[in-house]
Amino acid sequence: MWKEIIEADGPYHFGSVISRLSLDPLNNVNQEQQSVKVPLIINEKGHVIEVQAVGTLENPRFELKGHDNDIKEQAKAELIRIFQWDFPLDKLNNHFKTSNLSDIFQQHEGTPLVLEFDLYRCLMKCFIHQQLNLSFAHTLTERFVKAFGYEIDDVWFYPKPETVAALEVEELMNMQFSRRKAEYVIDTSRLIAEGSLDLSQVERLSDDEVMKKLIKIRGIGPWTVQNLLLTGLGRPNLFPKADIGIQKAIQKHFNLERKPTSEEMDMYSEQWHPYLSYASLYLWRSIE
Repeated sequence: MWKEIIEADGPYHFGSVISRLSLDPLNNVNQEQQSVKVPLIINEKGHVIEVQAVGTLENPRFELKGHDNDIKEQAKAELIRIFQWDFPLDKLNNHFKTSNLSDIFQQHEGTPLVLEFDLYRCLMKCFIHQQLNLSFAHTLTERFVKAFGYEIDDVWFYPKPETVAALEVEELMNMQFSRRKAEYVIDTSRLIAEGSLDLSQVERLSDDEVMKKLIKIRGIGPWTVQNLLLTGLGRPNLFPKADIGIQKAIQKHFNLERKPTSEEMDMYSEQWHPYLSYASLYLWRSIE
């Protein structure tokens, strides 16, 4: 067992992190203790690291606990990336202070952009969540993970690409996947399992290069790529305009009678560069 304290620059609202993570029934979250058990894949093996907030909004500190000392440094680096502890959120406050989103940023001060725990998990969630309401999307994802994934220390890990690649479409359709969604999940997992799609290489590409590479894969459209870039890779300047939640949030915030057009969204968002991803996050938060 190892323990370590990580410090970050404030403000950092870990309560908002826990709140968002708790929306997913697969996440092992303890809201009272302000902690979460994070499933990490390191050297192709599953590890569980517990993260607990032990500081304050202005002076955030986090205690990490793990079992395997050999992966300690890799786990720390991965958690810093996932929870964005190396990004000073006061930059956002200063940037948005005089913007048309100033009220939202003041209300949700210190809310970080927390990433999915790994890219394959992120991609599978994107497929499953496409064109579904959030409640059923979580239900379907939970069925998928508990049927084909595995559990370590009460924490669920998504199935390995090799496991999903070997499935038959009917096995997912029996869980209420549509045929197309089942095909997208299985076919993309096969590409990853056979090495045709290397997700570790995707991390090193620019936003445009990621879009050009992934858009060629059946079932992956701009919405999926943008979500992967935003929640999987943490790219700071993405604005998924097709996302219904963001459209609703803009409609509510700017008191519009109908959902905004693409041109209106471009106009409102002019002030948000180079932090469009954070504007998107805070807009989502405003209607959750």
